[in-house]
Amino acid sequence: MGKKKQKLVRHTAEQLADTPSANIHTASMYTFQSGKPLVRTESLVGAHVAPTTVPPTTLLRNEDSPPASNQWQIYQAGSFLDYMPIPDEFRVETETSKRKRTAGVTWQPECPTFLDEMIRLEGRGDYAEDSVCRHCQEHAPTIRCADCFLQELYCPSCTRWNGNYFERITLKSLGLRIQLGHRIGDTCCNPHRAFNDDFIIIDSTGIHEVGLDFCACGTMQTHVKQLLRSRLFPATITDPKTAATFGVLEQYHLLSFESKASAFEFYQALARLSNNTGMDPPKDRYPTFLRVVHEWRILKLLKRFARGHCPDGVVTTEPGQCAVLCPACPHPGKNLPENWENASLDKRWLYALFVGIDANFRLKRKLVSSDIVDPGVSKGWSYFVEEKAYKSYLEDNKDRNQERSTCASHNAVNMADTKKSRGLAATDVGTVDCARHNMKLRNAVGDLQKGEKYINMDYLFFSAMKHHDVIVLNISYDIACQWSKHLWSRMSKLPSAFHLDHDNKQVNFLIPKFHLPAHIEPCQIDFSFNFSRHVGRTDGEAPECGWANINPIASSTKEMGPGSRRDTLDDHFGDWNWKRVVQLGRLTARKLANAVEQKADHQRELLELESCLQAQDISEWRIDIEAWELDRMQPNPFKVRVAPETQAAIRLELARIEAAELESGTNVSLHAEVPPSIAALGAHATDHQLAKVQLHANTLRRKVDGWQEIQLLYMPFMSRLRANEDCARSSTDATPAVEAINLWLPSAVGPDTQCPTQLHRFEWMLRYAQANDALKDIRNLLRLRSHLYKFKDNNIVGQAANTRARSTINKTDVKVSMAAERYEVARAALTALAQILDEGPAWQDIFKPLNRNRDLKSLKDMWEKETEGTRHLSWIWKTPGVAEDASVGLHDALRIEWCKARARAMRWEEEVDLLKEEQRRVIAFLDWQADWWWCQRQGRDSEHLDDCLREGLKAYAERQASLRRALLAQFQALWTTPTLPAATSIDTATFTV
Repeated sequence: MGKKKQKLVRHTAEQLADTPSANIHTASMYTFQSGKPLVRTESLVGAHVAPTTVPPTTLLRNEDSPPASNQWQIYQAGSFLDYMPIPDEFRVETETSKRKRTAGVTWQPECPTFLDEMIRLEGRGDYAEDSVCRHCQEHAPTIRCADCFLQELYCPSCTRWNGNYFERITLKSLGLRIQLGHRIGDTCCNPHRAFNDDFIIIDSTGIHEVGLDFCACGTMQTHVKQLLRSRLFPATITDPKTAATFGVLEQYHLLSFESKASAFEFYQALARLSNNTGMDPPKDRYPTFLRVVHEWRILKLLKRFARGHCPDGVVTTEPGQCAVLCPACPHPGKNLPENWENASLDKRWLYALFVGIDANFRLKRKLVSSDIVDPGVSKGWSYFVEEKAYKSYLEDNKDRNQERSTCASHNAVNMADTKKSRGLAATDVGTVDCARHNMKLRNAVGDLQKGEKYINMDYLFFSAMKHHDVIVLNISYDIACQWSKHLWSRMSKLPSAFHLDHDNKQVNFLIPKFHLPAHIEPCQIDFSFNFSRHVGRTDGEAPECGWANINPIASSTKEMGPGSRRDTLDDHFGDWNWKRVVQLGRLTARKLANAVEQKADHQRELLELESCLQAQDISEWRIDIEAWELDRMQPNPFKVRVAPETQAAIRLELARIEAAELESGTNVSLHAEVPPSIAALGAHATDHQLAKVQLHANTLRRKVDGWQEIQLLYMPFMSRLRANEDCARSSTDATPAVEAINLWLPSAVGPDTQCPTQLHRFEWMLRYAQANDALKDIRNLLRLRSHLYKFKDNNIVGQAANTRARSTINKTDVKVSMAAERYEVARAALTALAQILDEGPAWQDIFKPLNRNRDLKSLKDMWEKETEGTRHLSWIWKTPGVAEDASVGLHDALRIEWCKARARAMRWEEEVDLLKEEQRRVIAFLDWQADWWWCQRQGRDSEHLDDCLREGLKAYAERQASLRRALLAQFQALWTTPTLPAATSIDTATFTV
């Protein structure tokens, strides 16, 4: 049996007083915690002395007066009188931990130290006192390479000639070592090798095994600080064996934002850079890299929001304090004018907050890990809500029933309790966004456990709203018609801090434009952005647009623990918000240029429509719509007030039109596009039917012959024209069909013939009336066709019924085509007569050229790529007298269209005003933020603060302030230049629906 090792125990100073010094071994360790020095002195003796133990760590307070022999004074003096390593045969008894503490958890208390060291690098650090360059000894040292970290001392990919070819070899194998804690080129009198002389550096050029020495002389710092000051991020805080360069962390950080590459993919690429054969792979540090990346995200977050400048440290970070705010949204005290809350009603809407609510069913998380094992670092600091309070609220309300939908069968409402959640800790993520600028609001994101339940979405909404004290609130949600019911009663079950003073606010509920058609007709009017005042051209679809950016990361985040996933998504949401901020200048300029153009177009179109309507009608309609806009309980002017026409009624109307034409003799032509009554004969008509058609043709021919005889009395020259016509026809020996006989009206003979002017005038009057009648027929037929399509879509089921409906629509299309041809013939005649009669151009403003593909649209039809907010009426609906002698149905349709045209013009006018106000708010916010950062320079002005850290804090704050002022100047330059031409493709994030 081997010799038993001596057992060591810790002792107090009093207990060591009587112990022989030869049996005592003393080890001292110096560390920092929260910026304060910690001295740990351990005295190790043999097991024959058994005094009681005391805690080994002593915190030196500023008010303490340590004795002259205090180890801290020895450390400050830099003289180590008794420096020796602890022999391997000694070991210290410690309490067995109940649970193994992971490296990520043990790192969290040291987070402030890491943050300080990162900010320290913003200054000149240990080189601040250098007055001249150490190499040239002439100029002041002002340049620092942003990519280097002691690159003079190690090369990641050196090669050596082996006699036949160059082979890769590390400098460590050649004896070169990296010395930390000293200037480049200086040596340490007491270097201390990394643990087991086995150190791995992860760099953008690969994964490298290097020889690394820590400084252990009188000027030494902790190993962690030595690494950080060399821009190396240690993987652990105790005996670090791995570090990642700041460069590779920054590279992956940005790459993950842009490409959504996972840490595994990035690490594998680095491993292959080191060895692409697999025969001698680098040591696996992937779990370490994951942890370092997570810590890097948190530190960058804290640094960018000045938590390192806070005297109270990171622990005092409040919920939502590390979120990128939208500069264009209203923030009282930051970018709103004084007394904004007392603004008049016609101006108050400019200070409204627009929010959009939605859920993403792709951001799932598997049922792995837990909040105990992976709690995360951020405690609701950014976009996710604070998890403990959120889970507590859900647990208290888990038995609450969800109301059923009274609108269409929305899955988000009716299936919220039935969503598959097996194997999932979170089925999706709910968010509340800025609906105008597509940015995530702070404390507005949370996991959904079983679909889009009200208890989840209520909590997220009111959590976000507690940061916004505005008077007017416009809420966009794809199920707003259902979710808004009983919302205030459900609010009472939330914590009191979440309660919204809705009695003193104007809260408007709206449905995003793309989702609106899926709702029943009353919802399509009552919750429409297009028909609601003071919302501009907002579409409410901002959350949907943002999902396209975050969805690619779902495949990696679903495998993460809860804390890591929240911190990662927070980081990506923050980057998305920041990119939206820096794009605001050009984006807003383009939107404003487009809005100014659209405003002019739609205001002009409204005036054109009103010029064709009765002034009394417009006055009555305006009273109705203004009353409804002030009180939604009034009759809705956008609703149809005439009973909808059925398919049978429309068929009867078509039959009456045909009967009237037959009676007047205007429908007897055997035109290629025959009327429905003749087309109905089909390909196998009976003799009786054919005889009836022939009788009509004979009647028409006799009328034509009589016309020609009378025509010769007034137009004698017609005999010569007809003789020429007969000669040309005799060569073919064919009798022309009656519909092919040319009547040779005055408009067809030309201005050089001796035709009485009175005849030209008579034809002008007839053609004018003919064109008017043709347009009237076109409008009526288009309205009928629109009703047919709507009736078919809503009521027709089955192949037979659809075939009959399609047949009726085809007959209507034929009639529309015939009316269009009558108009084209009449307009061609008017064009010829206008030259003869010297008519002015005024008639052309009434009877415009007819483009059948573009102009034959009903009041509800839209052209390609048009939406309700951007569509334009066909000119056929804006001709004078369009409302005269109109049917009840057409009159009601014109009333609704006038309301819509007015709404379009008003929305574009509001959009111009909103964009100008948002530009003002952005400038004010950036100015406020620059001043805020400038004030952070002295945020931790303490006499105990390290001078290098103080300089780093000041430099970083001034750099951030300068960045905001540069953005401000850039935006002002963009917005003060002449209006940019409207872009061909306006940003798809907003204002396109």
